[in-house]
Amino acid sequence: MQTQPNDTLASLRIPDFRYFVTNSFLITATLLIQEVTLGYELYKMTHEPLALGLVGLAEAIPFIILSLFGGHLADRRDKKRILQWSLGVITLGSVIMYFVFQPSVVSHLSQTAQLATIYGVLMLIGTAKGFYSPASSSLKPFLVPRELYTNSATWSSSFWQAGAIAGPGVAGFLYSGLGFDNTLLVVIGLLVVCFVLISLVNRKPVPVNDAPKLGLRKSLGEGFDFVFKTPIVLYAISLDLFSVLFGGVVAILPVFAEDILRVGAEGLGFLRAAPSIGAVLTLAYMTRNPPTYNAWRNMLLAVAGFGVATIIFAVSTNFYLSLFMLALTGAFDSVSVIIRQTIMQIFPPDHLRGRVAAVNGIFVSTSNEIGAFESGLMASLVGTVPSVLGGGVLTLVVLSYIYVKSKHLFSVKLS
Repeated sequence: MQTQPNDTLASLRIPDFRYFVTNSFLITATLLIQEVTLGYELYKMTHEPLALGLVGLAEAIPFIILSLFGGHLADRRDKKRILQWSLGVITLGSVIMYFVFQPSVVSHLSQTAQLATIYGVLMLIGTAKGFYSPASSSLKPFLVPRELYTNSATWSSSFWQAGAIAGPGVAGFLYSGLGFDNTLLVVIGLLVVCFVLISLVNRKPVPVNDAPKLGLRKSLGEGFDFVFKTPIVLYAISLDLFSVLFGGVVAILPVFAEDILRVGAEGLGFLRAAPSIGAVLTLAYMTRNPPTYNAWRNMLLAVAGFGVATIIFAVSTNFYLSLFMLALTGAFDSVSVIIRQTIMQIFPPDHLRGRVAAVNGIFVSTSNEIGAFESGLMASLVGTVPSVLGGGVLTLVVLSYIYVKSKHLFSVKLS
């Protein structure tokens, strides 16, 4: 295994990678602007945490159903073209959302009909993400030489996290200054810019697979087979799945902002940005000090830190302490993201990258979107604070089990 070069800017000097990570920053920020402002608007409409959880569920269902097929296509078709079509559908969804919130339309819709339309649009966006995510993940390794994989994983995560800071931070101010419907116009414009950036990336050849052609069902199953036969891949994505599924609080932050911390839409923007601020600061450190030498030890410590920070956030009633704990969750999560992304670039063979990325995407979507539904549902059933507190504790329980099962991975070196 080659070590990471000292030049930490090496990946960014490759034009295609530069366009790719700039798009990653912008698409992340744009979709989070829409997500944050939509969540706040829905909570103001309904005052029901479950309405926020259903946002995640509406996106997750089509994503999980279609992601494997999206990975199958990404391994056999032009990844750039898949990304362009997917961005087109996401933009269409945002356009429909804009018209749904126009006063002339709202006046003719009951709240139930309006909510049903919104969730339908989110399912359309989730469908597009089911193709976008595996194509994007599997394209990244083809943009840089193999010796730059850890370097590129760090930079791509940094740009993603920068977008995750900018999106929520800007969202609160856009919502306060422009209102929700005009904020959607900004979102639509930014999505067009994303389309242009992806169009600037040169097409990459489809990897040649010398293995016999398989039927669709067996082809889709190859991704799962690889993951379940490769312990470091399986445990890495399982840790992410269960920590965010149980310990994630992002979906119900509007409840904390409105009812517990009482900081309004602008405060919500800071709460949503806090994890990414912690992540970016940590990623800046990791560009020169990657966490991949003692990778598995660092992975387990990071998830443990994530769980403890979540527990403290759950019981905090101080805005600044809550911000700090959220920043810590982002810092710890960024360590596990770098390790997991490096694993996902090193271990899968080229002809399986799309399908393995799709399996990883299903795990991530389950943790994020299904986790958002779980958060909203549990907050409705047992209360917001107990649901988050219990989730942090369950994260530590799952971590303890995986620690016992994965001790042999402590000797694995990724750099």
